[in-house]
Amino acid sequence: MVKHQPLQVYERQLCLSCLTGIYGCRWKRYQRSHDDTTIWESTWFFLLCCSFFLLLVWSYFWWEVLALCHIALGQQLNLYWLHKIGVLAVFIATITGVVSIDNLWRNEWDIVLISLQFTGPFLHIVALAAVTALGWLVAGLVVRGERSRFQMGLLLLYLLVLLALYLAPLTITSPCLMDRSSLQPRPTVTGRRGSPMLAPENTLMSFNKALQHGVSALEADVAISLEGVPFLMRDRTLKRTTDVGRLFPERQADDASLFNWTELRSLNSGLWFLKEDPFGTVSSMTTRERNRVGNQSVCSLAELLRLALRANCSVIFSLRRPPLQHPRHHFWINDTLRTVQKSRIPLSKVMWTPDSEREKVQREAPQLQQTSQEKLPMLQLQQRGITALTLHYSQAQDPDIRYCRNVSLNVYTVNEPWLFSVLWCSGVSSVSSEAPHILRKVPFPIWTMSPEGYCLIWIAADLVSFAVIVGTFLYQNYHVIRWKASGMRSYNPEQIMLSAVVRRPSRNVNIMKEKLIFSEVNSDVGSTDELSLYTENGYDRYTHGTLGQKQPRNQKVAGSNPNPPRCH
Repeated sequence: MVKHQPLQVYERQLCLSCLTGIYGCRWKRYQRSHDDTTIWESTWFFLLCCSFFLLLVWSYFWWEVLALCHIALGQQLNLYWLHKIGVLAVFIATITGVVSIDNLWRNEWDIVLISLQFTGPFLHIVALAAVTALGWLVAGLVVRGERSRFQMGLLLLYLLVLLALYLAPLTITSPCLMDRSSLQPRPTVTGRRGSPMLAPENTLMSFNKALQHGVSALEADVAISLEGVPFLMRDRTLKRTTDVGRLFPERQADDASLFNWTELRSLNSGLWFLKEDPFGTVSSMTTRERNRVGNQSVCSLAELLRLALRANCSVIFSLRRPPLQHPRHHFWINDTLRTVQKSRIPLSKVMWTPDSEREKVQREAPQLQQTSQEKLPMLQLQQRGITALTLHYSQAQDPDIRYCRNVSLNVYTVNEPWLFSVLWCSGVSSVSSEAPHILRKVPFPIWTMSPEGYCLIWIAADLVSFAVIVGTFLYQNYHVIRWKASGMRSYNPEQIMLSAVVRRPSRNVNIMKEKLIFSEVNSDVGSTDELSLYTENGYDRYTHGTLGQKQPRNQKVAGSNPNPPRCH
C-alpha cells in the first residue's frame, strides 16, 4: 500500500514574516502556528484593543493593526513579553489619565457631542472608508479559514457594522446641514474679560484690545471692596493675577473683597501675564505693549462703564456677593446700582444679571436689561421681566435655541471657529469669547451643506463602498469559485495553491517545492481515494522529470525509499 502526500509549496512570505516577527519576535518559519490562540494570549489581545481605543495616538496603535493582520492571516497570536509590559503600562497610564481628565473637565464633556454635530458627516465618510478597507482582512480570514463559528461570527459582526454605517446618516443631525438662504445674521461677539489672550484679563488694556477687534459688548466679573467700590476681579483671591505676595505676603489667601480700594489700586495686574505667558502671545508683543502690560492695575467698574460709554457698546457683568463678615454684605446691590447710575451710560446698554433683589432694581432702574444666567421656563422669565439669557454653550443646543426665540441669547465661552460656526448655524444671536481676534477672522460658517446635497453624497458613498466590498470578496474567493466551477468535490487550500503552481511555467514561479513522498503503510488503511483524486486532477503528470507512469494501486514502487531526500 502506498501513502500519497501532496506537495508542500512554500512561497516567500515577506509580509507574514514581518508581521509575526514584529508582533511576537517569531522570525523563523517553524515558529509560526495556525493553531487556535490560547486564552492567555487572547487576554493580552483584549488589553491591546482597550489600549488602542483609549489612546489611539500612542505607539501601540500599530501593534493593534499587527494583531488584526495576524487574525486575518490565520496566525496564532503570540505577543512578545516586552510588548506585553508596554501594553500593560499604556493601559494603566491611559485609565489613570482618563479618570484625571474627567475630574478636571467634568463640565466640559458636552463639547464632545457638539463637536460630533460639526464633524459628524465627515466622520461618517471616514468611518465608512475605514470599514470598507477592513473588508480585505475580513474576506481573507473567511476565505483562508475553515468556516468556524468564530469566523462566521466575525463576518456577521462585520456585516452588521457595515449596515449600521450605511444607515448612520439617518441619525446624524447637524446645524450646518441647512440651506444657505436660511442662515441667520452673524452673531455679535462679546469680549469676555476683554481680550485675555492678548492682555491681562479684566484690565483696561484687555478691554481696549477687545474693542479694537470689533466686539459689540464687554463682559466682566465684579467684586465689592471693603468700602463698597465695585472692582473687576475673577478669582476670589488676588494671588494669581496680582503681585499681592510682594506687597501683602501675609494676606495672599484673603478674599479680594477684604481689601480697600487704596490697597487694590496699589497692586500690579500685568506682571503675572508677562511672567507666565498663559497663551503664548507675549513673544509677539512690541516693547511698548509689554511696558503697557507691566503697568496695568486693578480696574474699577466705573472705569469699565466710562470706556463702554465712549465706545457705545453694551456691558454685561457677573456680581459676586462679599463674605458674611464684610461691612457691605447687605448693601452690595445698592453699591453696584449706584455706580451704574453715576456712570451716565444708557441703562439699556447694561445687562443686569444678579438675581438678588431683582424686583427692587427693576423699580429703581426699569431701563436696565434684565438678564438671567439660568434657563427657566418661559412663563417664569416673563413674570420676572427677563429679556435676555446668558448660557453656557452646552445648554445652547437646537431645542434650547428655539426655546429662546422670544429672548436675546448670549452663549459663552466660544473661542474656536468651529464652535462659533455651529452656534451661528443654530441661530444664536450673540457669543462671549476670550478670543475676539480669532472670531473676527470667521466671516462665514466654516461649512454648510444642503440636506439634499448630503443625501446625494451619502447614497454615492454607500454604493461605492458596497461595490468595493463585493469586489474584494469575489477577488479573495477567486480560486474557490474557479475550482467549484471545475467540478472539484472538496475544497483544499493546499490543492488550490499547488494547482496554481502547476499551471504556471516553472521559470515564472519563484517558489520552493518538495517532491511527492511515498512511504509504506503496513496497516490496511490506504489512501486509494486520495491518490485517485490526485490522479484525476493530473498530479501524476507533474513529475518534474523524475516520476514515470502511473503505478497500479496495490503495487509497491520498486526501490522506493520511505524517507526520500527533499529537492531544494
